[in-house]
Amino acid sequence: MKTIVPLISSSVTGPLGVLHLPRFWLKLSLECRGKLAPGYPGCGKGYDQMVLDALGLQKAAVIDFIKNQRPTYPQFETWITNYPGAKLDRLSIDKLNSSIRGYIHDDQTRKAILSASGIADDSRAYRDAVNLNNLDDWKEFYDAELK
Repeated sequence: MKTIVPLISSSVTGPLGVLHLPRFWLKLSLECRGKLAPGYPGCGKGYDQMVLDALGLQKAAVIDFIKNQRPTYPQFETWITNYPGAKLDRLSIDKLNSSIRGYIHDDQTRKAILSASGIADDSRAYRDAVNLNNLDDWKEFYDAELK
């Protein structure tokens, strides 16, 4: 079965305005169907867990919903808005988004991603995880589909 590198960036939001949520939905949807590219967690410990915690969502409930209901992205957001205790106030979302934008990979991860993409680790190189992860995704997609 063909697997898919998730190319929705963590910098993308849906109507709720939550960074990374569309990417989380895509990765988990692909994983639940056995289509997520190797090396990508459907629900990992980084941004995925940050989103779950910030919005007050239970991991098992989210996985169950996506696995069994196969929602479109708007249907997923609607489910979240109806989730008991979901924290969707502007302050909670802004705090989460700020955490995502401000997350910095450790030096080793940064150097590995830049090196794999042939980019010098100099003063012009990305430092933030969102943009480094984009580079990593593009490299993985290139290797899987375009090389």
